[in-house]
Amino acid sequence: MKITQFTDYSLRLLLYLLRERDRVVTVREVAEYYAISAEHLKKIVRQLVDLGHIQTVRGKHGGLRLARDPAEINLGTLFREEESLDLLPCFDGDDACPLMSCRLRATVDEALAAFLAVFDGKTLADLSGD
Repeated sequence: MKITQFTDYSLRLLLYLLRERDRVVTVREVAEYYAISAEHLKKIVRQLVDLGHIQTVRGKHGGLRLARDPAEINLGTLFREEESLDLLPCFDGDDACPLMSCRLRATVDEALAAFLAVFDGKTLADLSGD
Protein backbone atom coordinates (compact mmCIF):
# COMPACT_ATOMS: atom_id res chain seq x y z
CA MET A 1 0.00 0.00 0.00
CA LYS A 2 1.24 3.46 -0.82
CA ILE A 3 -0.16 6.53 0.90
CA THR A 4 -1.25 9.43 -1.23
CA GLN A 5 0.76 12.60 -1.59
CA PHE A 6 -2.07 14.40 0.21
CA THR A 7 -1.66 12.26 3.33
CA ASP A 8 2.12 12.46 3.09
CA TYR A 9 1.99 16.26 3.05
CA SER A 10 -0.62 16.24 5.83
CA LEU A 11 1.76 14.27 8.02
CA ARG A 12 4.65 16.55 7.11
CA LEU A 13 2.58 19.62 8.00
CA LEU A 14 1.52 18.12 11.32
CA LEU A 15 5.12 17.17 12.13
CA TYR A 16 6.29 20.69 11.32
CA LEU A 17 3.61 22.18 13.56
CA LEU A 18 4.56 19.72 16.28
CA ARG A 19 8.19 20.79 16.08
CA GLU A 20 7.21 24.50 16.14
CA ARG A 21 4.52 24.26 18.84
CA ASP A 22 5.68 27.40 20.61
CA ARG A 23 4.79 29.67 17.69
CA VAL A 24 2.43 30.22 14.77
CA VAL A 25 3.83 29.27 11.37
CA THR A 26 2.81 30.32 7.87
CA VAL A 27 1.83 28.17 4.91
CA ARG A 28 4.63 29.77 2.93
CA GLU A 29 7.18 28.80 5.58
CA VAL A 30 6.10 25.15 5.57
CA ALA A 31 5.88 25.05 1.77
CA GLU A 32 9.40 26.41 1.45
CA TYR A 33 10.76 24.04 4.09
CA TYR A 34 9.42 20.97 2.28
CA ALA A 35 9.73 22.46 -1.23
CA ILE A 36 6.07 21.85 -2.00
CA SER A 37 3.39 23.99 -3.61
CA ALA A 38 1.84 26.54 -1.25
CA GLU A 39 -1.43 26.24 -3.17
CA HIS A 40 -1.54 22.49 -2.65
CA LEU A 41 -0.62 22.95 1.00
CA LYS A 42 -3.55 25.36 1.43
CA LYS A 43 -5.94 22.56 0.41
CA ILE A 44 -4.35 20.31 3.00
CA VAL A 45 -4.66 23.05 5.62
CA ARG A 46 -8.39 23.37 4.87
CA GLN A 47 -8.87 19.63 5.29
CA LEU A 48 -6.91 19.49 8.56
CA VAL A 49 -8.80 22.52 9.90
CA ASP A 50 -12.13 20.87 9.00
CA LEU A 51 -10.99 17.71 10.79
CA GLY A 52 -10.04 19.73 13.88
CA HIS A 53 -6.34 18.87 13.82
CA ILE A 54 -5.01 22.37 13.17
CA GLN A 55 -6.30 25.90 13.55
CA THR A 56 -5.64 29.09 11.71
CA VAL A 57 -4.82 32.37 13.38
CA ARG A 58 -5.86 35.54 11.55
CA GLY A 59 -4.10 38.85 11.55
CA LYS A 60 -0.71 40.35 10.89
CA HIS A 61 1.09 37.64 12.84
CA GLY A 62 -1.33 34.89 11.82
CA GLY A 63 -0.70 31.44 10.52
CA LEU A 64 -1.17 27.86 11.63
CA ARG A 65 -0.80 25.83 14.79
CA LEU A 66 -1.97 22.53 16.18
CA ALA A 67 -5.55 22.66 17.42
CA ARG A 68 -5.14 19.71 19.75
CA ASP A 69 -2.58 18.10 21.93
CA PRO A 70 -0.38 15.85 19.74
CA ALA A 71 -1.35 12.86 21.89
CA GLU A 72 -4.96 13.35 20.72
CA ILE A 73 -4.13 13.14 17.00
CA ASN A 74 -4.32 9.43 16.25
CA LEU A 75 -2.49 8.34 13.11
CA GLY A 76 -4.92 5.51 12.34
CA THR A 77 -7.80 7.96 12.43
CA LEU A 78 -5.88 10.34 10.17
CA PHE A 79 -5.34 7.58 7.61
CA ARG A 80 -9.02 6.70 7.68
CA GLU A 81 -9.99 10.36 7.26
CA GLU A 82 -7.69 11.01 4.32
CA GLU A 83 -7.04 7.77 2.48
CA SER A 84 -9.28 5.71 0.28
CA LEU A 85 -8.94 2.32 1.89
CA ASP A 86 -10.77 0.50 -0.89
CA LEU A 87 -7.76 -1.51 -1.99
CA LEU A 88 -9.63 -3.74 -4.44
CA PRO A 89 -12.33 -2.81 -6.96
CA CYS A 90 -14.79 -5.08 -5.14
CA PHE A 91 -14.41 -2.98 -1.96
CA ASP A 92 -16.66 -0.26 -3.37
CA GLY A 93 -19.75 -2.29 -2.53
CA ASP A 94 -20.33 -3.56 -6.05
CA ASP A 95 -20.50 -7.35 -5.83
CA ALA A 96 -19.70 -7.74 -9.51
CA CYS A 97 -16.71 -10.03 -8.87
CA PRO A 98 -17.04 -13.14 -11.04
CA LEU A 99 -15.20 -15.23 -8.44
CA MET A 100 -17.99 -16.53 -6.25
CA SER A 101 -15.68 -17.92 -3.56
CA CYS A 102 -12.89 -15.35 -3.73
CA ARG A 103 -10.90 -15.19 -0.51
CA LEU A 104 -8.69 -12.38 -1.72
CA ARG A 105 -10.98 -9.72 -0.28
CA ALA A 106 -10.91 -11.31 3.17
CA THR A 107 -7.12 -11.56 3.02
CA VAL A 108 -6.75 -7.94 1.94
CA ASP A 109 -9.19 -6.90 4.69
CA GLU A 110 -7.05 -8.74 7.22
CA ALA A 111 -3.84 -7.13 5.94
CA LEU A 112 -5.41 -3.66 5.96
CA ALA A 113 -6.64 -4.18 9.51
CA ALA A 114 -3.11 -5.15 10.58
CA PHE A 115 -1.67 -2.09 8.82
CA LEU A 116 -4.17 0.24 10.49
CA ALA A 117 -3.72 -1.44 13.88
CA VAL A 118 -0.12 -0.22 13.97
CA PHE A 119 -1.21 3.35 13.27
CA ASP A 120 -4.17 3.07 15.66
CA GLY A 121 -1.62 2.56 18.42
CA LYS A 122 0.31 5.72 17.50
CA THR A 123 -0.33 9.42 17.85
CA LEU A 124 1.42 12.50 16.53
CA ALA A 125 3.13 12.75 19.92
CA ASP A 126 4.81 9.39 19.26
CA LEU A 127 6.54 10.92 16.24
CA SER A 128 7.99 13.87 18.13
CA GLY A 129 11.31 12.27 18.99
CA ASP A 130 11.19 13.83 22.46
